[in-house]
Amino acid sequence: MTTLLRPFLQRWAREHRSQLEEYRLMGRAFLRDRLAVASLVIILLFILGAIFAPWLTPYPEQGRGEPNVLEKFLPPSWQHPLGTDNLGRDLLARILFGGRTSLSIGFLVVIIAVAIGTPLGALAGYFGGWLDEAIMRLTDIFLAFPSLLLAIAIAAALGPSFTNAMIAVALTWWPWYTRLVRAQTLSLRERPFVEAARGIGVREGTVILRHILPNVMTPVLVQATMDIGSAILTGAAMSFIGLGAQPPTPDWGQMVNLGRIYFINHPWLATFPGLAIFLVSLSFNLLGDSIRDIADPRTRRAIR
Repeated sequence: MTTLLRPFLQRWAREHRSQLEEYRLMGRAFLRDRLAVASLVIILLFILGAIFAPWLTPYPEQGRGEPNVLEKFLPPSWQHPLGTDNLGRDLLARILFGGRTSLSIGFLVVIIAVAIGTPLGALAGYFGGWLDEAIMRLTDIFLAFPSLLLAIAIAAALGPSFTNAMIAVALTWWPWYTRLVRAQTLSLRERPFVEAARGIGVREGTVILRHILPNVMTPVLVQATMDIGSAILTGAAMSFIGLGAQPPTPDWGQMVNLGRIYFINHPWLATFPGLAIFLVSLSFNLLGDSIRDIADPRTRRAIR
C-alpha cells in the first residue's frame, strides 16, 4: 500500500509545492508567536478537559448534576480544589462538564453561521444583480438589530434550551460572513484565472466551488476563529438570563448566574466559571488575531 501511495504523494507534493512552502512559513511564524502558542495551549487544555471530564474528576456524577447537600458551600481545598456549590457539587467537575456545553455552543454557532453566510455571500458577489440585492437586503435586516438582543428575542420565542439558544445565536451571526465573503468574491470574480475558467466553458457553479470559495476561506477561517470566543461569551450570556441550557445540565453562564446570588459569602461560585469564560474567550480572540497576522505575508515578516 505504501509503495502504491508514494508516487501519488510525490506528484501531489510537486503540484502543490508553493502551497506547502507557504504553509511551512506560516507554521514557523506561528511557533515564533508566543502569545498565539500560549492561546492555543489554553484552548486545547479546555477542550481536552471537556472531552475527558469523566476521568479527570472523582465526582463525575456531581459534574452531571447529582447533588450532595452534606458538603454544600465548601471553600477550595485539597478534596475540592475549586470548592462546592449550593447543592454540594464539586465546582471543578461542574466546570469541566460545563465546558462541553459552552464550547459546543461556540463551535456549533460558528459552523452554522459559516455554512449559511459563506455560500450566500459567494452567490451575491459572483452573480450580482437582483440576487445580490435580495441577499444583501436580507442581511441588512438582520444587521439592523443588536445581535445579542435579536438572539434573546429568538430564543425567547423558541423557548429556553441549549439547542434553541444555539439556533438563536447562529441566526444572528451569519450576516457577517455573508458580507465578508461577498466583498472577497467581488474582487475575485474579475481575476484572470476566473475569467479564464469562464472563457473555456466551465460552469458557473464549478467556478464558484473550485475557484472562488477556496480563495475566500482564509479570511473566513480567521474570522471564525475570532468569533468562537465571542459565540461562547454570547452563549454564556444566554444561559445567564435563563435562555440557554437548563439545570441540571452544567453551563458556565448558568453557573455564574447561580454564583452571583451567593457572591458575598461564597465568591468562588461565580469567580471560577467566570474565569473559564474569560480565558477561553480571550484565547480564541488572541489566536484569531495572530492567525490573521500570520496569514498575511506583509505582516508575517514582522513576527519575531
